Amino acid sequence: MRCSLFIRNLWLLLLGVLPLAAGAAEYRRLPPPPRSGLTTDWLIKDPARNRLILYLPNYHAPEQAYYQWLSVRPGRPLPITFTARENLSLFLNNQLVFTAPAPASYTLDLAALLPAGTQQGGLHLLCVWHPEAVPNLTSFQNALPPVESPVGAREVLTAAQPRPRGHQGQNVFLGFLLLIGLGYGGLRATYQPGFARIYQLEGLWGKGTAEQDFLVKPTLTWLNLVLVLLFALSFALLLVAIHTNIENIVILRRLFDVAESTIVVKVLLYTALVAAFVLGKYLFLELMGYIFDVAELVTIQYREFIRTVLFMGLFLPGVMLLYLGLNRQLPETVLWVSNGVVSLLLVGTVWRVARTLHRKRSLLNLHLFSYLCATEVIPLVVLLKLIVFTY
Repeated sequence: MRCSLFIRNLWLLLLGVLPLAAGAAEYRRLPPPPRSGLTTDWLIKDPARNRLILYLPNYHAPEQAYYQWLSVRPGRPLPITFTARENLSLFLNNQLVFTAPAPASYTLDLAALLPAGTQQGGLHLLCVWHPEAVPNLTSFQNALPPVESPVGAREVLTAAQPRPRGHQGQNVFLGFLLLIGLGYGGLRATYQPGFARIYQLEGLWGKGTAEQDFLVKPTLTWLNLVLVLLFALSFALLLVAIHTNIENIVILRRLFDVAESTIVVKVLLYTALVAAFVLGKYLFLELMGYIFDVAELVTIQYREFIRTVLFMGLFLPGVMLLYLGLNRQLPETVLWVSNGVVSLLLVGTVWRVARTLHRKRSLLNLHLFSYLCATEVIPLVVLLKLIVFTY
């Protein structure tokens, strides 16, 4: 009797425990599926511990090499798109598979670029590296999967192909150009004598009396301030336009992390920086004039700088129209022309300032020549490096 009672209790206990065990097994956490394609999680090398760690943009300093583990399935392509400077290199499993020949946007299939003898399946280490600059990680994205042809064959991208640069932000550029045109037209109708004193060819080459009139009149007038803002907007618009489809300027990416899609924010940001540079240069000239003991030349130098910058800035909207009209058909030509105009503006300004100072004092004087190098030539080289020769 007792034996049968014991067996019955044991049977009831098993009936109560088994469902609980089955329920516990049902909610067991499954292992994460393997990742396929690119993600936003990048790795950097920790030299102290000799291993890869997660890169945190707001915590770690920018690096020149970034890593990511990718899962490649056998027989499946892995297309990606990205924008690159010249000499940007991609490595798969520590072997070089691609180097950007020119600054452009590229599309390539990582599965087709795996080194010979590498298995298609499993994890593979991708490395993005540039010898001189920080790679634009935000531009690395997964491309659309290849389409199936009517016969069932796949169109696989086996080599990197530059994507045509489109008119990104075309409506924004046209809106700002309209604003610039209305600004110049309104100033010309309202302040015609002062406007004509700046924008005339004979004054630029020193053949008229307008040059001397400008050099003796006050610099910070309402007309000049508004013209400086219009020049800053034109210059910023050109910088954003010619670099939108490549990458942001390196120094600005380190100071301000502006998204690629926010064209308006970038134009306003560049405008503020250009206007601050033009207006703040007077303080820099005052400091250098005190150091070199040539304070009497500071005012004339700054007025000539303002006059030349404002005159040459009148041609920047025309370059913008060239960009909007021919960038899709001749992107490389438009890029070279735009950078050439920017270089001419910077070099021409330095030449005009040096010419005006030479009329007051001979630049053959080593002391004055050193002052000119410190205030004009060295800043010119820095600007050319940051804006033009970065790409």
